[in-house]
Amino acid sequence: MAEVFIRRLSRWQAEQQREAVADVYVEAHRRVPGEESRDRQEFLETFAEDVQRPGFDMVVASGGNKPAAYAYGFVLDRAGEWWRALSGEVPWDWDIEELTVSGQVFALAGLMVVPAHRRGGVATRLVEQLLIRTDAALVAARVDPANEAAVGALRSWGWTKLGAVAAPVASSDGGADGGVNEGVNGASSAVPFTAIPAVPAVAAVGSGTTTDIWSRPLTS
Repeated sequence: MAEVFIRRLSRWQAEQQREAVADVYVEAHRRVPGEESRDRQEFLETFAEDVQRPGFDMVVASGGNKPAAYAYGFVLDRAGEWWRALSGEVPWDWDIEELTVSGQVFALAGLMVVPAHRRGGVATRLVEQLLIRTDAALVAARVDPANEAAVGALRSWGWTKLGAVAAPVASSDGGADGGVNEGVNGASSAVPFTAIPAVPAVAAVGSGTTTDIWSRPLTS
């Protein structure tokens, strides 16, 4: 496996590389044969919206002179009220609503690694680099509980299940569709992460009825 080099992308650079990002997305997510073109177009439309969101940030891992992986996210819209759909008790003595309203919750909206660069800790390095610069107090993401590889990856990164949300959940800003295709030590996964708040009718492998919210404090 070729060594990968990780660097940040500005909002302008992310927009300029949108076709390359879409190529990695299609390769990383093994969708139903024959639907790659539609999946790619849907991703491009969502990504164009995500790039414009407040607090957008992105990192890319390159190997062999071509992109091997991307990770990106943004600060959650304070008007989304995603916390109202949570079930279960929040594991920390924090006011999730107040954190969101004050722009202190960062959503991991996209994480994709091509098959040739899995099992090398690339996803772990990408997430670390993505979060190191944010001023948010909390990072959050959605994952289908049937996605054992993704759940295992989150646990290994020190994340905690924040609660569950029945899907789909309507949101005022439309949400965002992202994905993770690498679990602990690169275990592959086909279930997309979805930024909070969720978009309606997200196509995902798994139960399709309930998704879990996973999170990790970024400040002590």
